[in-house]
Amino acid sequence: MRMVHRPSPAVSFVGRHNSGKTTLLVKVIAALVSRGLNIGTVKHHGHPDFDIDYPGKDSFRHREAGSCDTVIVSPTRMARVTALTQEPSCDEVVASMPDHDLVIVEGYRQSGLPVIEVIRWANERDRAAAEEFCETGSVRGAVPCAVVTDVESVANAASARGMRAFSLEDIEGIADYLVNTFARPAVTVAIQAGGESRRMGQSKATVPFLEKPLLARIISRVAPAADELIVTTNEPERLGFVDELDLQCPVRLVTDAYEERGALKGMATAFEAARNPVVAIVACDMIFASASLIVEEARMLHEGGFDAVVPYNKFGYEPFHAVYRKDACLAASRIAIDQGKVRARDFFESINLGLFQRDDLRRAVPEGGCFINANTPDELARIEKSIEEDGDR
Repeated sequence: MRMVHRPSPAVSFVGRHNSGKTTLLVKVIAALVSRGLNIGTVKHHGHPDFDIDYPGKDSFRHREAGSCDTVIVSPTRMARVTALTQEPSCDEVVASMPDHDLVIVEGYRQSGLPVIEVIRWANERDRAAAEEFCETGSVRGAVPCAVVTDVESVANAASARGMRAFSLEDIEGIADYLVNTFARPAVTVAIQAGGESRRMGQSKATVPFLEKPLLARIISRVAPAADELIVTTNEPERLGFVDELDLQCPVRLVTDAYEERGALKGMATAFEAARNPVVAIVACDMIFASASLIVEEARMLHEGGFDAVVPYNKFGYEPFHAVYRKDACLAASRIAIDQGKVRARDFFESINLGLFQRDDLRRAVPEGGCFINANTPDELARIEKSIEEDGDR
């Protein structure tokens, strides 16, 4: 299984010294972790000579002797102390911390991240900041997306400008806001394996490919992008082999919700069965299906606020290697089905659709080929032979 890292979204909490940022964040982080989120944190330190090690410790002695990059590893923790010639940007730091549901940054006001301003009246330095915010809606040139404060005038000024305002004690409210606005939404990857294929002469899910069922290959390729894996099928009794696959999350088989099969109805089945807010749909015959593409599509969906992100190339839409927002797309697909429509793209006009264009595809999957599918035994054999001769993608 290929290693695929998911970029971590991030948000910054800013304020003056003694504004209570750290005390607040400790409570917020605990609330987020209690909800099952994987949280990373970054603390911007203003002093260049800070240290996290103690004189006399072995790792300290390594660095004292001249090591410029020291890693301390135990069975449960790892720390790294690296000498820098230039301070990295906040973007670079966050980019080095993938696979978190959210990274909370303390400081870095000018990082370009969404900023949440903390203003506490008991801190004398915050009073000037409160006046500045009430007058301009910003502090030191940075316009926050929300404020956390016990100053009534600041809360009122924020609300008047359409910003969220929270009290210092509203930890659950702040956590709700972070989850709903910034945290990476969990992704269900749904593989469409409808059953018999007339041109293939047998079920594509179970047809042998490189000595394994084709479905097993597709599952292993897309699993790194999944918080949940489901397979929609009308032959669950023939797919028991998926339980034997070595995966980080189990595969759930979902029987088609409609008696009559079809592309649109198969997608509606997946939307209805998914337990997560974002659903990636992948066809079981896409031999080079890409977890990296799913990750980048999901990021575009989240950052752009789209209901779906679908690749678009010279052949048109590629709806069976795309991501969808469950609630919006389930409702839209049901309406399309009730109107007698059958194509996967028949509900696209009624949702906020984002297109994953050619340049996006090149960045996400430089090797290409992720939309290649096999419809006949001859096509499958040719692809299998090319992999044996030239290697896999």
